Amino acid sequence: MSHTTHPPLFSAAFKTDPYPTYAHFRDTQPVRRETLPDGRPLWLVTRYDDVIAAFKDPRLVKNPASAMPPEALSQLPRGREAFRVLSHHMLSSDPPDHTRLRRLVSRAFTPRYVEQMRPRVQAIADDLIDRMAEGNQGDLIEQLAFPLPITVISDMLGVPHEDRERFRTWSNIIVSVNPFEPQTFQSTADDLVAFTQYFRDLIAEKRARPTDDLTSELIHATDEGDALNEDELLSMMFLLLVAGHETTVNLIGNGTLALLTHPDQLAHLRADPTLIESAVEELLRYDGPVETSTMRWAAEDVQLGGATIPRGEAVLVVIASADRDPERFKRPEDLDITRAMNRHVAFGHGIHYCLGAPLARLEGQVAIGTLLQRFPDLRLDVRPEELQWRPGMLIRGLWHLPVRW
Repeated sequence: MSHTTHPPLFSAAFKTDPYPTYAHFRDTQPVRRETLPDGRPLWLVTRYDDVIAAFKDPRLVKNPASAMPPEALSQLPRGREAFRVLSHHMLSSDPPDHTRLRRLVSRAFTPRYVEQMRPRVQAIADDLIDRMAEGNQGDLIEQLAFPLPITVISDMLGVPHEDRERFRTWSNIIVSVNPFEPQTFQSTADDLVAFTQYFRDLIAEKRARPTDDLTSELIHATDEGDALNEDELLSMMFLLLVAGHETTVNLIGNGTLALLTHPDQLAHLRADPTLIESAVEELLRYDGPVETSTMRWAAEDVQLGGATIPRGEAVLVVIASADRDPERFKRPEDLDITRAMNRHVAFGHGIHYCLGAPLARLEGQVAIGTLLQRFPDLRLDVRPEELQWRPGMLIRGLWHLPVRW
């Protein structure tokens, strides 16, 4: 078999179009061992069936302390210590802790929140698009994709809207961590300290003067026996803020780009706006907002996809690759907003399935649907190859999306 080279994983060149590389990995070595700059191994899982298996395998744990001895744990990048206080959330824990944390958060993050936010989401989208309509060109990320979800999550958490740019800075740094560039771990430390202090202050304020918001409800949950402690509260705020807007920013940005570069599908959706739900599911699959899962660790030797992952080694589940697997999706490289049986894994699978998926879907449907309704001549203002993709392994999203209407 011939050797095929690829850009450095998660580099700028790679992020421009990772899909050919992922296709090569699926065809040649679907569970693939890479080596990090510090010599540590990292396994990539790229086929759909293997990704589902990895998501469901209890031997692939989120807490590295469950998978390696203390001496090995101490060799992880020093910057990871900055994440310690913010790592007590559902996404970084395993049962039984995960079960307890998700149950407590679910009590506050109820379906009524999503329904109650529906009119508010539409009103925010209408207001943002009204402002866009004052001109005839702009940046869709700056003017809609970012401000919509950050305003929604700010409302839900009860934090001042004027702080949303600070959240954007913190979030950009956090999700840009790249294991192939170890310096990105250390560079997050100061920002995580600032983030932590901000939410310590907010939690103290909400304890003293609770209001009708998710932060106050999470604090209230600590008063009923099986409680969230202070670090868990901070971690949940961290997860809800970052996950609560990053997914939707990139869903709106990537989704709009996909439609604008597939005029037949754009025309189909314009002709039948009732397809918006199906369209959003296909946009999530085709070029979704999350490229990989967060890290997992083998708690014992694990057989997966014809490979043996040794105990203690790190595993990255590549969502973007699974959702382009031709063994699962017919013509996966095609965008088809009427695709049936679209069982993508854009929001994960199993016990760590994204709790906020219904809200992200709602925001994506409202934003993209309203945008297309209001701007019948919406089009790109640059060539697609000129667009710049954000760094990091976790998310797939654009820095900017210049458009005209």
